[in-house]
Amino acid sequence: MEIKIKKLNPNAVLPSRGSEYAAGYDLYACTGGDIIIPPHQNVKIGTGLAIAVPDGYFGAIFARSGLAAKQSLRPANCVGVADSDYRGEYIVALHNDSDEPKIIRNGDRIAQLVIMPFLPAEFIETDSLDETARGAGGFGSTGK
Repeated sequence: MEIKIKKLNPNAVLPSRGSEYAAGYDLYACTGGDIIIPPHQNVKIGTGLAIAVPDGYFGAIFARSGLAAKQSLRPANCVGVADSDYRGEYIVALHNDSDEPKIIRNGDRIAQLVIMPFLPAEFIETDSLDETARGAGGFGSTGK
């Protein structure tokens, strides 16, 4: 699959994979300098890129596991959704879950992008739904 990318900033870094079989493409901070993320706060970090995801797909923006586990930094919305018709800059709102300020520098890997398919659906209101063994059982209803 080919995906067109426009650099909105000449210093922007194209997404890259950490290994041959990695599903996620690292997104890099494109900043004019260091950005401090205060404890328990969100800060929007630009990538300097606009990406044309093909129709029938979307860009899912996930945390980088190392950044989340070692630095307590994750996307504020947990998973971002970039629709195929979005042509603006990809921006990641990072949340600092720690009690210490964290620093993001230009070129730091801040999230990972996974291109995923989706199925458009038409929702039809009804008065009843098919019965299942689970029924309306919610949180924890299927066991440990």
